[in-house]
Amino acid sequence: MATVLLEKPQEGTALLRINRPEAKNALNTEVRQLLADYFRQLGSDPEVRCIIITGDQAAFAAGADLRELAGSGALEVMLRRVHLLWQAISHCPKPVIAAVNGYAWGGGCELAMHADIIVAGESASFCQPEIKVGIMPGAGGTQRLLRAVGKFKAMKMILTGQPVSAQEAFTMGLVSDVVPDAEVLETALKLARQIGAMPPLAVEQIKEVVLAGQDAPLETALMLERKAFQLLFDSQDQKEGMTAFFEKRKPQYRGR
Repeated sequence: MATVLLEKPQEGTALLRINRPEAKNALNTEVRQLLADYFRQLGSDPEVRCIIITGDQAAFAAGADLRELAGSGALEVMLRRVHLLWQAISHCPKPVIAAVNGYAWGGGCELAMHADIIVAGESASFCQPEIKVGIMPGAGGTQRLLRAVGKFKAMKMILTGQPVSAQEAFTMGLVSDVVPDAEVLETALKLARQIGAMPPLAVEQIKEVVLAGQDAPLETALMLERKAFQLLFDSQDQKEGMTAFFEKRKPQYRGR
């Protein structure tokens, strides 16, 4: 069976399920390549309004597959160009929800942080343990974690390699919601339905401006926001949304 499964559980939602239970869903080359291929495909599919990525009840993803890395040299690691596979996820224009049960460690934590919303089960845990095997995070674990929780929390996690619970992660600002373990996927699907009912062009512009603006000077970020706001007034969805508001009916958004 494939190591990444694509499902369409409801209209407008694509669900990607990492399927390596024997390795706690560790991210080997095959999984990374399949994820990249799927994200490129789904990002350009007009029928997809939201993407959910998940693992299983035991693990979202328990890190990189160290068996592929242990004997590697620097040039070999560089020439693998794994960062291009991660970019396929980070550059996806569609909203991404990570539905996390169990371990989100190492590369799994980094994968979750590539999402726009993280829903965690009560038993989930988040960790950047790379320092314990003589390396450091290499797929955003220093930079995305820093931006999510601030320097002092991030440094503690990265320098000790100790995990934090889902509730700790929520308090730190690393996850969006903590729910009972059995409700993680349904909560993610509900969020995907809510987002999928929104105008797709506005959703895409919001994601683009938030991500582009977070590292820009405030005035530059406000300019990006203003231009995106103005652009949406040329969309059919804007006309439909405001007309439906005045007519007190449900709008029908078509992404035009």
